[in-house]
Order: sequence, then structure tokens, then C-alpha cells
Amino acid sequence: MAFLDVEYSLTGRTWQGPSAETERLGLAMAQTTQLPEALCRVLARLGVSADAVSQYMAPTLRDLLPDPRSMKDMEKATARFLHAVKHRQRVAIFADYDVDGGSSAALLIAWLRSMGREATLYIPDRIDEGYGPNVPAMQALARDHDLIVCVDCGTLSHEPIAAAKAADVIVLDHHLGGETLPDCHAVVNPNRQDESGDLAHLCAAAVVFLMLVEAGRQLRDDGAKGPDLMALLDLVALATVADVAPLIGVNRALVRQGLAVMARRERPGLVALSDVSRMDTAPTSYSLGFVLGPRVNAGGRVGKADLGARLLATADPHEARALADMLDHLNTERREIEAAVRAAAMAQAEERGLDAPLVWAAGAGWHPGVVGIVASRLKEATNRPAVVIGLADGEGKGSGRSVTGVDLGASIHKVAAEGLLIKGGGHKMAAGLTVAEDKLEAAMARLSELLERQGAGQSGPAVLRIDSPLMPGAATPELIEQLEAAGPYGAGAPGPRFALPSCKINFAKRIGESHLKLTISDGMNGRLQAICFGAYDSDLGPRLEAHNGAPFHLAGRLELNHWQGRTSAQLRLEDAAPASAG
Repeated sequence: MAFLDVEYSLTGRTWQGPSAETERLGLAMAQTTQLPEALCRVLARLGVSADAVSQYMAPTLRDLLPDPRSMKDMEKATARFLHAVKHRQRVAIFADYDVDGGSSAALLIAWLRSMGREATLYIPDRIDEGYGPNVPAMQALARDHDLIVCVDCGTLSHEPIAAAKAADVIVLDHHLGGETLPDCHAVVNPNRQDESGDLAHLCAAAVVFLMLVEAGRQLRDDGAKGPDLMALLDLVALATVADVAPLIGVNRALVRQGLAVMARRERPGLVALSDVSRMDTAPTSYSLGFVLGPRVNAGGRVGKADLGARLLATADPHEARALADMLDHLNTERREIEAAVRAAAMAQAEERGLDAPLVWAAGAGWHPGVVGIVASRLKEATNRPAVVIGLADGEGKGSGRSVTGVDLGASIHKVAAEGLLIKGGGHKMAAGLTVAEDKLEAAMARLSELLERQGAGQSGPAVLRIDSPLMPGAATPELIEQLEAAGPYGAGAPGPRFALPSCKINFAKRIGESHLKLTISDGMNGRLQAICFGAYDSDLGPRLEAHNGAPFHLAGRLELNHWQGRTSAQLRLEDAAPASAG
């Protein structure tokens, strides 16, 4: 049964409340712990038991950090890395051009710098070279270096790694591995096929961090000391959130501690990026994913590929400011390019039909740097896996995004293995591919067939999940602080969402082009400010602005609003439905 009987909201979604079991566990937890029931329902939904609440609310690396040696090749990779450091060998870092790759590279560069060593940074150009190691680049690096460390890439790069005969190669990655591994010194990857999968949720930067933990252990065994690893956790947190790694297990502790490190404002690159982004509050997982992350990514998407990694690695505040300004400008340019591609892709997808298991679109000249973001928008609009491809010179390079319960990466990997794609792979929720233009239709048909077997396209209207009903007067700063303590939230641990039933709209005003500001009440003494971004991109804005005194069920997330030295509760409104429809 739909929550508050909302089967089709103003944004076309069905509201789904907590299960009876979650409600029961939440109520029991509230009685045991004396915490607010709204918070306890969230904890129950996250799988936290009443006796584990204290530990969950304060996750520590001491309790949650896995033994690095539990991953295959870890000791071998670390020993080779430290050998290069000790003997002053020439080291090159080959990194992916996204936030995870840039953060991974910056981790190694910062660690090496603390040890009095330098490394060559190499980031491939997204358009000219594509994702991962390539033969010319690896051959060139091998001529001038003794060790090449591939981060956030390399697990499937058999030929390019084989071409680097003159140097040893270490791979530190997290992408899905194939049946065979490249012939190199070591491959450390929790998603190797011969791994247990217990650490499959780690991003590449977390894998790099664990290697540095192991490096510290090996140094101590030799009577030496390594750099302060805790100071590097801001980079691990940024990568974990930006790469949409699930915030479960050790990832929660890494992000939680990383946010605290970032709040100290000690890394010039992140300080400059925060300032140019006009971040005036302590960093949150939201700011990592939606404010800082897109700007770091902008260089790899539409500018020079190494800008993000250079920003994260630099120790010079002046260079950091110049790079941050450049990335901020490129991010604005990226948004403009994205808007044009998104309009064309949506029109094409609508013409093809939005009721298939896979929604896809391809266009000549579509910038490869924005196809992943546009795929996300198509997925959100249709509640189906989506792939968007840019075509050039008879070849298409694309990105895909999936929905919960549908493993897109594995399906793309299978289509590639069958020969319909030139290459492809990724994660459950995000993947990339390269396809010959004359095989495009066949490849997408096959991918659609594989995704349909997993249940894609059979879910009906999109679902908006609600944790609990809440009256406006109960939405206090104290409750929000308690909810934040149960975070961070993100992939694998969605943030709390509440439904405010039968609210009266006391004030409604359009802000800018498409936003709506509201004051709502429960008809008694409880009042709450609300903001709805992009309200006029759907029926939400017009219907709420023209409320005519009618009550509405409102749904969204609670946040703290800091204004002129005062802190108050605010609802970030996501959806609404006429109360009279219930």
C-alpha cells in the first residue's frame, strides 16, 4: 500500500514507507535508547541493531579498517613500491581522469613527497586516449621509469601493460576483473575474480590508502617511520563519495574521518576549490559529491585531463588557486555542454521509447566528457538503466548508469566478451563502453536483453522511499544533528527522507528561474521553512505556488540552514501530493 495513499505524486512517483518490520524495530529501538523514533527508524532501515547504535553513531577506523594483507598481491605490491622509494628509483603514476583516479594519484604523490621523493604523473586524455593504460603511453613511461603504478585502472589492460616491458608495473584498482589478470608485478583489486568480495565496496583511493597502511607496517618492521596517514583521509573521503562507493563498513569511517580532516583546511587544493565553490560551511558528503567532485572531474571531462589530480596533489596555495579557478570555469562550460546533449539525448530516447529495459541514445559529436552525466539524468527520468554514447570516426564511446538491483557493469562486460563491443566494463551502477558504430544497434539490443533478464524496466513508476512521517514542529536542529551523526549518507546508505502529512502552505514564492521557497505549517504551532530546487522543471512548482489554501503531503530531506549567525531547520522539498487525494 502506498504511503499516505500517494500512488502518483506531482513528480509521478509512488511513495513507499518503511516495512512493518522496520517500524517495529524502530519503535523498539526508540524505547530502549530514548532516541527520537524518526532517527531510530532510519537506523533500523540501515540495519543497525539497538545494541550497536553507539558504535554505529561513532565509527572508527580502529574497529573497521580491514587488514591490507587480506587482499591478494598486497604485500608483494607494497614491497616493490618501498623498494623503489628506498633505492630512489624513478616512479610513474598512471591514473584515471576522474575524482577517484586523481585522488589516488594525489595520495601517492603526497606520501612520496613526505618521504622526500617525487613521481611522474600521467593522466590519459579522455578523447584522444580513452580510459586506462594504452600501448604508446605505457611504452614511453617504461623507457624513463623503473616502476609504473596504475591507479583506478589497469585490471583489464593486458596489452598496454605487456608493452611496458622495461619497467615493473603495479595495479591498484577496484574495477571488475576478468578471468585472467595482466602480466605484471602485482594486481591489488578487491574485485579480482579470485577475491572473496568482502571489500568489493572500496574505491581505488581506499585500495591505495590500504597499501600505504601496509607500507607503514613494513617500514616499522624495518625500524623506519612513514608519513601521517590520517592526514590523507580527506582525499579518500572525496574519492569514496564522488565515485559513488557504498557508504557501508569501513567506507563510513573513511568518509567520516576524512570530512573531519577536510574541515581543518590543510590541503591547498581542497581549500582553494572550497573557496571558489563558495562553500561557507563545514564539508559534508553532499558537498563532496555535488560541489567539489564535479569541479575536480571537470578537467577530465572537458579540459586538460590532469588538472584535477594536480590540484589535489599540489602543496602550493598559489598554484592551487589558479587550478581551482580553471576547474570552476571548466565546470560551468561542462554544464552548458551537458544541457545541450541532455536535450538531444532525451528527445532521441523518447522517440525510441522509454518503456524498454534499457534507455539509450547516441549522437555524432556528443562530448565524451558529459555522456555519463547525461546517462544519469536519463536513468533518473525513466527509472531504467541508461546508456549515452558519443559517436566520432565510426566509433562510439559511452557511459551507462544503472538502477538498484541491476548490475550494468557485468552485463556490459559480457557484451564486450561476446565481441559486440570493442571494450567495456565497470561497476554495478556505472560502466563505460567503446563500440563500433556499425555494431551499435546490435550491441544495445543485446545489452537490453541481458538487463531485462535482471528485471530492468519491470518496476513501474519510480518509487520515493520514506523513512517516517514527521510533523513540521518536530523538525528541529537537534533532530537534524542526530540524523547527521548517523551518517554520512550516500550510495548504499541513502539519507533520511520524511513525509510531512497534510501541511498548510503559508507562503510560496518563486526564486530565480526554477526554485520555490515555502513556509509550511501543521495548522497548529509547528512551522518550517522549505526550499525546492528545480521545482518548475515539473508540476511541483506551479501546483504548490497555486495551492489556494489546499493541504499537501510534502516529502523531502531535513537540513540545517545557516543564515546571519542563526541556525534553523529547513526542508529540502523533493515531492508533494494533494492531501485530499488520500
